[in-house]
Amino acid sequence: MGSNEQTLPGVADSAAVEKNDNVYEDQRIGAELTKQDINRVAWRSMLLQASFNYERMQASGWLYGLLPALKKIHTNKNDLARAMKGHMGFFNTHPFLVTFVIGIILAMERSKQDVNSIQSTKIAVGAPLGGIGDAMFWLTLLPICGGIGASLALQGSILGAVIFIVLFNVVHLGLRFGLAHYAYRMGVAAIPLIKANTRKVGHAASIVGMTVIGALVATYVRLATTLEITAGDAVVKLQTDVIDKLMPAFLPLVYTLCMYALVRRGWSPLRLIGITVVLGVVGKFAHFL
Repeated sequence: MGSNEQTLPGVADSAAVEKNDNVYEDQRIGAELTKQDINRVAWRSMLLQASFNYERMQASGWLYGLLPALKKIHTNKNDLARAMKGHMGFFNTHPFLVTFVIGIILAMERSKQDVNSIQSTKIAVGAPLGGIGDAMFWLTLLPICGGIGASLALQGSILGAVIFIVLFNVVHLGLRFGLAHYAYRMGVAAIPLIKANTRKVGHAASIVGMTVIGALVATYVRLATTLEITAGDAVVKLQTDVIDKLMPAFLPLVYTLCMYALVRRGWSPLRLIGITVVLGVVGKFAHFL
């Protein structure tokens, strides 16, 4: 009797989807987001860093900004829960340019891309914007606006403060809302192409994400040893004369991979931060870092 039992194709496909946490159950294109929806998300993005923490960085504020749009796109409760869980992962970008990432991600969510592709794209697009935003706002726009406002204030004019605030926020808010609409439209226009090349998109996003992570490790992780090898009158500095010549940023890479391995084994990021602090203090006083 067991050999004669047949399972309906639709039921089998549904069961397969349910077991795959990387795929949304409802594969229909989500509801269209209106200009009001995008504006609402852009306003909420101003609270991106309201719940900033060193474990997930801006994840809570990121999900808060996306949530109204996600609820409209994912009418399936399981899909909504899956999307929310994915967007509570580690995320960090420039708070003024975050809407560019939001627009692209909402377009991908609406087209029901697989969760891994969405998360890879989020990291790949968001990470470089951190450096771009710092150069654009803190090193360029802020000094220009501040200089104009300060020059007027030094002349005793109250317009100095007003002009500073107005000039800075005209650019800031124009980019925040403009990028949200532009990125969403760009993402929606690319939905048919993305749908037809889901695997390629996911693979490309993963490659870009790994490239960005590698660059961040070499740029931001600082780890060097002060140990020296003495052979007679010759003194060989282990860091500059040996390690750096074999492979620059080798120690930061090794330490990052160790942290990654410990995270995979269930160690808390806060615990790893504590270990890093202790290691740095001990290494400084023991004179090997």
